[in-house]
Amino acid sequence: MPKIKTLWLVKKSDIPYSYVEENDLVVLIEDAVVKIPTKPNWFVCKEDAEARKIKVPKDRLVSYKEIAQLILEAQKVAVW
Repeated sequence: MPKIKTLWLVKKSDIPYSYVEENDLVVLIEDAVVKIPTKPNWFVCKEDAEARKIKVPKDRLVSYKEIAQLILEAQKVAVW
């Protein structure tokens, strides 16, 4: 995986599409998990999807533990 410029942790359904760049990574958390990601650099929090009984392809899921690691690896983190 290339270096993550900005890790976007998106909590609401109003997703900042226009701000996300090619080397960014988006993780949908909390209520935003209802939006199924269609772009290759977009993922869903596994625990939040399970809590809301939302089915997401396994290759699009990341756990809270993985999110914590992504926060450490990213150049910048934005919570939306």
